[in-house]
Amino acid sequence: MSKLTPPVGPHDHAQGSPEARITLVEYGDYECPHCGAAYPIVKQIQEELGDDLRFVFRNFPLSETHPHALRAAQAAEAAALQGRFWEMHDTLFENQQRLGEVQLHRYAGAIGLDVQRFVLDLDSEAVAARVRSDFLSGVRGGVNGTPTFFVNGARYDRSWDHDALLASLEELL
Repeated sequence: MSKLTPPVGPHDHAQGSPEARITLVEYGDYECPHCGAAYPIVKQIQEELGDDLRFVFRNFPLSETHPHALRAAQAAEAAALQGRFWEMHDTLFENQQRLGEVQLHRYAGAIGLDVQRFVLDLDSEAVAARVRSDFLSGVRGGVNGTPTFFVNGARYDRSWDHDALLASLEELL
């Protein structure tokens, strides 16, 4: 069984309490249709499990298959530099068919970012390094497609449809 490497830490984008009994990590690609399908499922499970769940997202852009994936991941990380990672994350998944450069700039403005700073940060080494770091951690953990989930540090290879994923997570409670 593959293990999450590195473990979840303060560098990660996380929603929920660090003391939650379950940590669900997703390696995802903003242009991947399967990740797009998983997005509302994860949102619903977050709501259903409440304080028992911490959700972490790590970038795993499959650039050869999805031409906008890398730039979308960079947009999320550029937004993170202004404290708006989750707003951009949600916007990207909710607009998965519209991830061109012009749209990314529009989304930045729509979520309240300083757009000039966002544009500069998109091409910064800090943003590139963050996306690269997430991707390489996924490779080390055996990620070869998206979405790939880890539950409490162990790779989750069962179905991620709502009922199956919720039942698996509830077993841990």
